[in-house]
Amino acid sequence: MTLQPAPPFARRHNGVVFLLSFVVIVWSTILLVGGCQSSHWLIKKQPDWSSFNQLVYRDHNSLEPSPRTGQVLRQYDLAERFKTHPEQVLRQLQIILHAENDAHILFAQAEISNMLAKRSENQDEKKAFDFYVTAAADSFEYLFGSKFASTRNTYDPQFRQACDLYNESLDRAMRLANRHGGLKPGLQHFCHTGSESIVFRITSHVDHLRDDGFKTFAFVSDYEINGLSNHYRTYGLGVPLIAKRAVFEKNQQIESHYPPGMSVPVTAYLRMHPSRRMGPEGAMIREAVLELRDPLRTPTVQVADRVVPLQSDSTTPLAYFLDNLEYTDTAAATSGLLRPDQTPYPGGLYMLEPYQPGKIPVLMVHGIWATPISWMTMFNDLRSIPEIRKHYQFWCYFYPTGEPFVYTAADLREQMVQLREILDPQKEEPALEQIVMVGHSMGGLISRLQSVDSGDLFWQQIAEQPLNMAKADPETRKQIERLFFFRANPAVRRVVTIATPFSGSDLSNSATQWLGSQLIEPPKLIMDSLQKLKSENPKLLKTDVADLTPTSLEMLAPGSAALKSLAAAPRAPWVTYHNVIGRTESKDFLRRVTGDGDGVVTISSAQADDVVSEIIVDADHHSIHRHPRTILEVRRILLEHLDSVRPAVASDIASPQFAPETPDGRLSSPPDGGPVRSLTPRF
Repeated sequence: MTLQPAPPFARRHNGVVFLLSFVVIVWSTILLVGGCQSSHWLIKKQPDWSSFNQLVYRDHNSLEPSPRTGQVLRQYDLAERFKTHPEQVLRQLQIILHAENDAHILFAQAEISNMLAKRSENQDEKKAFDFYVTAAADSFEYLFGSKFASTRNTYDPQFRQACDLYNESLDRAMRLANRHGGLKPGLQHFCHTGSESIVFRITSHVDHLRDDGFKTFAFVSDYEINGLSNHYRTYGLGVPLIAKRAVFEKNQQIESHYPPGMSVPVTAYLRMHPSRRMGPEGAMIREAVLELRDPLRTPTVQVADRVVPLQSDSTTPLAYFLDNLEYTDTAAATSGLLRPDQTPYPGGLYMLEPYQPGKIPVLMVHGIWATPISWMTMFNDLRSIPEIRKHYQFWCYFYPTGEPFVYTAADLREQMVQLREILDPQKEEPALEQIVMVGHSMGGLISRLQSVDSGDLFWQQIAEQPLNMAKADPETRKQIERLFFFRANPAVRRVVTIATPFSGSDLSNSATQWLGSQLIEPPKLIMDSLQKLKSENPKLLKTDVADLTPTSLEMLAPGSAALKSLAAAPRAPWVTYHNVIGRTESKDFLRRVTGDGDGVVTISSAQADDVVSEIIVDADHHSIHRHPRTILEVRRILLEHLDSVRPAVASDIASPQFAPETPDGRLSSPPDGGPVRSLTPRF
């Protein structure tokens, strides 16, 4: 496909018009990349345990208990002794508790263990770790132990304080373990406080991150969100973590479709197991198992007859991943626009979260001079919706935007087929046949091209005769066929276009096209294939090869051959289209140049006749796909799509919402029945 050759630039534009056009392209560039975030998506901060109310002590050396714990100490004549010998008092409380089974005594015991841990942290980290584990274990027993049910009141403020005590003690214990390399699945530690002992084990319940899948951990509470509009958290029990994975899949083909350095949310949850006799003397030892869980798949755990929500954070791990990318949004976008054949940034079809059978892919395609980072606001918001999170998984396509969009569409078409072969070679996964594509700007055109049949429409734009009449070696013919002859992808069922220039953009004019042709390098592989074809068939092509390899800017010109062919191409009958148009009331220079629309694409160009829904959002071109109204519309469409395909897709294949237990609230079998052993590294 080609654009009709324009008269020489010098003959059509004087110096003033050139200057104005140059200003326009620079201004449009600012618009197009204006949404690119800075490289700082997080701000490092001190952990905040302010929700711990009156149990926040003045300093780590303080031994002033809360009023409720002080009352327990006075009742048993331990208040004065606690001031001088707190560890002896803790042992006495443990003995008293065995005789009386009173929840208030248990809470006091947990609080004192937490206080002693804080006091020990700077002198003896192993001792502090033991106390923190004990505090978390006692808090768990206070919340769930059946023998404390008669003295426990869930409406008592102390119950909420026990939840906070559990979370804070577990968080601090894990920090100490992580500092010494001891926070890894498969390890176990022996803890001793007062007259009791605890075996602390670590297990992974995250399917895609087994024992060897974790690379590093970071604590969510160490960071403050900076680069995303909304921060999504759930409140309950556990410690939210950022898990930077080593590998997700043993299959390298699948692993290559995950972004390098991707991190995922994990919640660490401490569960108590029945005490059992261990060691040569047969001492009773409690078992505490730290379960690393994926809160996006299992947001709750079951304890006896209670479903308990996990504390989680899905936004901070996403921001952590973005903050640690090896490139910035602007650098990668600029490289992909100006040097599409030489950009060092790894493009391709990527899964933004570990692949899950039974979930429908939502494939996001960014626009010109952008990267998948531009989708992170929408991704963060959509993933927060439980129904969407349960039934959908998010993919993105990263491509160099300097390439003509029909060439990019051909690459995406092939990558989608290849990924399906990797994930589902037997074609047994119905969810992979219900793909929803969401495209912004030029990404909308690329998405549309996955849902139409080309026939010979695109070929006729550049050739005088059918391809089967041409002489060509097999490789050249293959390259030409993949670009100009294609069928709609049967797996694509809906396409959502956002601020898409179906009729082109006035910002793509002869001035900006000329400037773009000076800056943007055309794809060498395509030029070589067309040159070979022309050399063997001098009369086959309508014009010079240079005119047949337009830049992406040239293809977006109003009336371009590529846009005309796309408009004429028949839509697959199984595909449903939706459209979002931007409109800004700005009266600036760019609005006067581009007309009524989003500052880059006019309303008339963004309109489509074959859509089932179309809305106008008060937003400019660079921000419309981050606008709340747009995200709400995509949310509506995804839920509508889900309703339409429920009979065809097994909607409940996803992981169960909680882990089953025995009636007493404990796992039916411990993960390891062997002897206690302390694994290195030690504290």
